[in-house]
Amino acid sequence: MPEIVPGRPEALKGSAAAAVLLMLFDEDEAAQILSRLEPDEVRQLGYAMYDVQDVEPEEVNEALDHFVNKAKKRTTIGYGATRHIRGAMTKALGEERAETILARITPPTRSTQLEMLKWMDAKEIAVLIEAEHPQIMAIVLAHLEAPVAADVLQLLPSEYQEEIVYRIATLGPVSNEALEDLENLLLRGPVNKQGAASQRGGTVEAAAIMNNVRKDNEQRIMKAVAKRDKMIAQTIEEEMFVFDNLIDMDDKNLGTLMRTIDSSVLVVALKGANDMLKAKIFGSMSARAAQAIADEIEERGPIRLAEVIDAQKLIIATARRMADAGTIMLGGKGNDFV
Repeated sequence: MPEIVPGRPEALKGSAAAAVLLMLFDEDEAAQILSRLEPDEVRQLGYAMYDVQDVEPEEVNEALDHFVNKAKKRTTIGYGATRHIRGAMTKALGEERAETILARITPPTRSTQLEMLKWMDAKEIAVLIEAEHPQIMAIVLAHLEAPVAADVLQLLPSEYQEEIVYRIATLGPVSNEALEDLENLLLRGPVNKQGAASQRGGTVEAAAIMNNVRKDNEQRIMKAVAKRDKMIAQTIEEEMFVFDNLIDMDDKNLGTLMRTIDSSVLVVALKGANDMLKAKIFGSMSARAAQAIADEIEERGPIRLAEVIDAQKLIIATARRMADAGTIMLGGKGNDFV
């Protein structure tokens, strides 16, 4: 551990040290580094650069020493990897065969203007699309991270929210031509037409967004979706709370739920659970009951996966009914409960 000398500045760490290093580069070099970062990283680094405008020489030296020490521990794998892989493939297979293989395995690099949306906050995105067709709204939200999409959804007119969630849940592959029209409409920028259709959306994506929506909005939207298509609404709800989510419940509510579940159902359901969830469920029960269930699980032979899934669905259905009746609360969404 470095010696702490009275009057000496504390060593810079994290984003502050990175900001000092970045300010040692010229503008072009710093720009190249920033262009490789995510929006949140750029914002964090930008704040830090303003905070470290006046630093002591000792702090700069320590930041450099820290960087050098970390760099020594890094390998060079990944630097120029694309060029290395292409060269090796070409030498091994010949140019024509290498191109055929690379065309199949190279990760897509298509950079759409829609990706620029991640640099905007929810209010800006909502203003940008609020006058557009619900299908366009759905495609845009499907390209956002679930928490951001949830914020945007709640800022859009309430009469469109159910429509948007339904369209996200039923969204199929979006062709590049459709994406091009959408991008030109929203951001007025050129796009690369190469590549296959883009698959975004679906009930999983809709459920992820709804998991980040406030409880009052969630109930209203899901009720409206159910009126339109009961099956879609049910599928979204199933994706919103699954058996593994029981680990987020507190011991009191989980214990209340477990006391209503027949032991034979619980034994089958826990056959397919991970160790952390098993420990969580056993911890919500009395030691005697937990040991009895654990012994029965141990004694049971192999169980078909379909039986395990059915047992888990039965427990989740029970949990939903109890939550709707106000008997238990299913943890999630920060301080909200469902």
